[in-house]
Amino acid sequence: MNTEVGPGRVGDVLPPLEIEITRTLIVAGAIASRDYQDVHHDAELARQKGSPDIFMNILTTNGLVGRYITDRFGPRSVLRRVAIRLGAPNYPGDTMVLTGTVEAVEGDTATVRVVGANGIGRHVTGTVTVTVPGAAGAEGADGARVAQGAEGIEGAEGAAVHEVAGSRP
Repeated sequence: MNTEVGPGRVGDVLPPLEIEITRTLIVAGAIASRDYQDVHHDAELARQKGSPDIFMNILTTNGLVGRYITDRFGPRSVLRRVAIRLGAPNYPGDTMVLTGTVEAVEGDTATVRVVGANGIGRHVTGTVTVTVPGAAGAEGADGARVAQGAEGIEGAEGAAVHEVAGSRP
């Protein structure tokens, strides 16, 4: 993890992040995000619904994309916007490899194109806008960036947008 970086330059390629897709990761992510749909924790019911196994939910994927970006830009970075779309499911026993490319830089804010691929194709594609250390905005008492006004919006099936606007003192 790189803890003190700037927003980079257009065209910069982020190092890949490999994530083993385990049954525990899928189920824990579903439970943590309160997504109790059986296709995320019950293999037999998932098969009855036409899936070969349980599969990862979009909220877990969204969290992993956020982790990928903050691992690159540091623990004080602030995710301003995450817009992702799902493709091929993440099933247990596979590996997802996240990659990213800086598409735009404005001051201390970067927009990164993210792709997460697994053994059957692209699991996730999208963009993340991130403000890096030194960005305008207040810090909390512990030095961590504090954001307010977070809104999650789920659009068309398999798409999610998460925007964070402003910061508070």
